[in-house]
Amino acid sequence: MNFFVTGIDTDSGKTLASAILCEAWQADYWKPIQAGFPRDAHTVSDLLSNSKSRIHDEAYLLNTAASPHASARIDGISLRVDSIHPPSTDNTLVIEGAGGCLVPLNDHEFVVDLVKHCRAQLVLVADLYLGSINHTLLTVEAIKKRNLLVKGIIFNGDSNPESERIILRHSGFPQLLHIEKEKSITRAVVRKYALKLKANGYA
Repeated sequence: MNFFVTGIDTDSGKTLASAILCEAWQADYWKPIQAGFPRDAHTVSDLLSNSKSRIHDEAYLLNTAASPHASARIDGISLRVDSIHPPSTDNTLVIEGAGGCLVPLNDHEFVVDLVKHCRAQLVLVADLYLGSINHTLLTVEAIKKRNLLVKGIIFNGDSNPESERIILRHSGFPQLLHIEKEKSITRAVVRKYALKLKANGYA
């Protein structure tokens, strides 16, 4: 089974959420498109404690921290969904997208188009800030318009019960987890949330 982690914005917490999912499920990790450095694959590798998860190389490793379509143009290459193929593995695969759902890969395709291409269920990471209800529900509309399979939503940041309630009500997505603000992100923190994910019934 493949799971595609996307967010409502660039800094939603996708990499941390991906590490937690990999730790909970002892899943493999793959980021198809990395735009800029440091590599998120290295971050996830450093945060995992289990010995089963494997980190797969990117399909595209771009040099500039920018939208993938712009970063690819700077590098003199073109991105196409049909040129990206998930790595071969018998394990569960957690796939981390670049930026939010409607970040462009080229003039016609978006990050969200990789979800069906990779035959994945979607996990949406929503960080909680003033304005996040609007951004989250706009993302939900884009997801539903494409009839994507959704595993659930992960909230990230200081708890805001009313924001979380209204987002869950209008999205209809189950809540997988809530990641609180942490002073530092360590393997112990990732293990803590992996256990919470299991306790929530999503192991």
